[in-house]
Amino acid sequence: MASQREVRTRIASFRNIQKITRAMEAVSAARLRRAEQRIAALRPYADALRRMTRQAARDAGAEVSRLPLLAVHEREERVGVLLVTADRGLAGAFNSQIIRTGLRVGSELTAEQRTPVWYVSGRRGVSSLTFRGNAVQGGYTGFTDRPSYADARRIADDLITGFVDGNLDRVEVIYNGYVSPLTQRVTRETLLPIAEATVLSEDEGERDEGPRPLVEYEPEAEELLRVLLPDYVEISLYRALLESTASEHGARMTAMRSASENAGELIEDLALEMNRARQAEITQEIMEVVAGAESLV
Repeated sequence: MASQREVRTRIASFRNIQKITRAMEAVSAARLRRAEQRIAALRPYADALRRMTRQAARDAGAEVSRLPLLAVHEREERVGVLLVTADRGLAGAFNSQIIRTGLRVGSELTAEQRTPVWYVSGRRGVSSLTFRGNAVQGGYTGFTDRPSYADARRIADDLITGFVDGNLDRVEVIYNGYVSPLTQRVTRETLLPIAEATVLSEDEGERDEGPRPLVEYEPEAEELLRVLLPDYVEISLYRALLESTASEHGARMTAMRSASENAGELIEDLALEMNRARQAEITQEIMEVVAGAESLV
């Protein structure tokens, strides 16, 4: 049985760990609230951009087929896969489930005789893929706690350039979609090409129930789409980054709360062990006193 000093040392160690995990939980909770506010602020703009793009694509008609970002390549040999992970760990399965899904997608593409081209956001994803021997075409780090629109634009520029130049035939993004602090859903979306059917589709609650208003474009709808489509890709990536950030903070808050609770349980167990050790030492001292008294009789 461990001595009282050893048990006290372990209790002090777990109490220090509990203080750290509680502090990290509080920080993650505050950052989560800000991330939720940013997602709520983004949605009206993203919805308006989607409606504008859809309207312009309808009015452009057959001319949309000439736009590079809407063009479906005849052969899909090289597929860009963007994994959205975090720069830091201590967030439960947040990073591992994205990496695991990405590796599974890569295996599926390889089995279909297609080449996965890896793009990764977050140090955890970059280091994991590099450790497993996968070449990372584009690594983006240092901003996962608070991504900006400029970060999304930088990633989008690389992906759009690769797609338009023919180095990529399709681009997919895999990220943690935010549902709640306790729930993050792994989401896989095709980013490029922006399928014409997707751009022209109707959202729920926007079905045709009458004549559409007449819209005049200056410049023409096709020229407007050349500007709107890159913005569409950028805002889609920005939304994925914000969703991932909120999911990261939610996962870390949950993980730190669980760690704090586990530390509390261990402290209680160690307190019982210390009490037993103290009782054993007291009993031993009493027996030694009794034995010494008997030897004097």
